[in-house]
Amino acid sequence: MKKIKILLVDDNDNTRASIRQLLELDDVVDIVGEAADGNEALEKAGILEPELVLMDINMPKMDGIEATRKFSQQHPHIGVILISINDEIQNFRRAMLAGAKEYLVKPLSPEEISTAVRQVAELSRQKVAQGKSAEPDRPQPPPNDNKLITIFGTKGGVGKSVICTNLAVSAAQQHAKVAMIDLDVQFGDLSIMVNVNPRKTIAEMTQEGEKPSREMLESYLYERYGVQLLSAPNKPELAEMVVPRRVQEIFDICRQEYTYTFVDTPSFIDELSLTALEQSDLILLIITLDLPTIKNVKKGIDILKSLQLLNRARLILNRSSGIAGIEPHDIERVLDMKIKGEIPSDGKLVVSSLNQGIPFVRMNPKAPISKGIQSLLRVLE
Repeated sequence: MKKIKILLVDDNDNTRASIRQLLELDDVVDIVGEAADGNEALEKAGILEPELVLMDINMPKMDGIEATRKFSQQHPHIGVILISINDEIQNFRRAMLAGAKEYLVKPLSPEEISTAVRQVAELSRQKVAQGKSAEPDRPQPPPNDNKLITIFGTKGGVGKSVICTNLAVSAAQQHAKVAMIDLDVQFGDLSIMVNVNPRKTIAEMTQEGEKPSREMLESYLYERYGVQLLSAPNKPELAEMVVPRRVQEIFDICRQEYTYTFVDTPSFIDELSLTALEQSDLILLIITLDLPTIKNVKKGIDILKSLQLLNRARLILNRSSGIAGIEPHDIERVLDMKIKGEIPSDGKLVVSSLNQGIPFVRMNPKAPISKGIQSLLRVLE
């Protein structure tokens, strides 16, 4: 990876030295300068041309929030990472609204700071490349009334697979022709959620010598609750057998054959999930009411922006009830994106559903959580 040029900003000499030590543990980091306040940081940024600014939120003369606003206006290509001793949602919200790409809470670990620096640098580089590139937009899916819908989340445990399964079953209950593809090729569990023990999976299908056909695809599908499932590999080590070109060809068949094709993805971007995102008519971006997830969804939105795919994304709030301190309108304000659907919490029903392999929209269709899923069908139209 190319060296990442960083400007380090903090009014405390000892703190700057400590953070410098952490940063220098990563061999891709190049600290090009230091500053003691926001004004000095802005002046030095114009001279030193860093890719990233790592800045404390509490500083004299000009604090980190105000400096971030000015960086967004004067140096929009520079990614700002703010650091604070405070993990309250109000500070995080102010940081994101000012234009920060990441918000870290002290004390910092080497792994945490290295991951943040690398991720924000990659986003900044994509933005710069976009501005210089004369290439056309990302490929658009071919016109068709049928839809390919990717369930996307940037943090594990937000309920992507549960939503994918129950939404697919709900669509099938409305007499739609529905397929479901598990692209979490290492640890996918859609088959467990509908009580399928697959003998053949997407791994074996993509290794067939010939281009996939409708007949071939059908031989790998398992029907449950009106939904045709293409399962993830049975073993994580088989994941490397699944190649993007074959996945693209499977999508092409599904788009012709099914009213809705739901694609479940892992909580990170790889070649397969990128293929799904690019080919999707809709991307359901799943969020929950907790600070770590909100931070990760912010990164996901930046990724979708850099891929020119944000217009296809719909923000869906899962577990919308039962947590104090963060409200849906806080999320909308921080992310500058409207929530298009909400699914209430019902941990007891979800666990029972998972243990029995029966989607909860079938177990208890009148439960509030089931009605929340059913209401999402309007988002698909």
